[in-house]
Amino acid sequence: MKESDIRNVNVLNEYLKLVEKDVKNFFDPGSFVAVKCPACSGGSFTPEFNKIGFQYVSCQKCRTLFVNPRPPFETLNKFYSDSPSTGFWVEKFFNPMAEARREKIFRPRAEYAAKIFANRENIVVGDIGAGFGLFLEELRKIMPANEYIAIEPSTDMSHICSAKGLKVKCMCLEEVSGLDGRFDVLTAFELLEHLYDPAVFLSKAFSLLKPGGHLLMTTLNGLGFDILLLWQLSKSVSPPHHLNFLNPESAQLLLEKTGFEVIETATPGSLDWDIVESRILNDSAPVDRFWKMVADKGTPAAKQELQEWIAGNKFSSHLRVLARKPS
Repeated sequence: MKESDIRNVNVLNEYLKLVEKDVKNFFDPGSFVAVKCPACSGGSFTPEFNKIGFQYVSCQKCRTLFVNPRPPFETLNKFYSDSPSTGFWVEKFFNPMAEARREKIFRPRAEYAAKIFANRENIVVGDIGAGFGLFLEELRKIMPANEYIAIEPSTDMSHICSAKGLKVKCMCLEEVSGLDGRFDVLTAFELLEHLYDPAVFLSKAFSLLKPGGHLLMTTLNGLGFDILLLWQLSKSVSPPHHLNFLNPESAQLLLEKTGFEVIETATPGSLDWDIVESRILNDSAPVDRFWKMVADKGTPAAKQELQEWIAGNKFSSHLRVLARKPS
């Protein structure tokens, strides 16, 4: 898979410019709140860089990269619901690539989930931040007997999920009530990086799961290849959306602190090298001479082997975690 298969880079660049404009209108740095490490609650940080007014630091204990201080929860919610860049993202960035992303991302993700839960029938599955409902649609095709619930705060996206025959809770996960112990499986894809407080989110997910229930999530790995190499120039480091960059060890630490048993951490990414190569060739990213040589002289086979090595050794920026609520 190539980056161009799932996103139009020119549209992404336009979107990031709109975000930068919205930041000036929606955020007052004077209102930002100092926080502890979102993974381990540590209080010792190393300043890393400032990006469009947001300071990133690294936790000295668990190496989580995160924004500190950060906008209040209410300000972030208003930005997500009212900013022009959010509307642009839906209409110009996601919609045109929705079917390509279904094929390249959501269908394989559903197939992976179906293998994990193949021996379980008539279970209740909730997708947190369900968006257009693509994951639940694909999983329902494979496992039609289950009950599927989309948890999605966007009114527009909730209507889309409902039109597809999915049950919908139009609210943030933290606002869900009366469903404790209801779910056998909860999923949260590319969500933890956006949250004001991941620990609060995971505690809520823990309460909604049945004993023995599973949480499957993906997020950005702050110790991933392309993020470490490009650092503040990485387009994945995009405040105010991406506030938290956990890593395999700190994600496990956070989940265990919340009460989960971690079954697996993996980095099955396939885009790390393609992202770096694109930035070298198209944006003249100031990386080491060796990586410029790989981009220029490396054979397709060599680049594929490099990507497989990155993913297989937990160095990809795409982090997947499967956790379980103890019985």
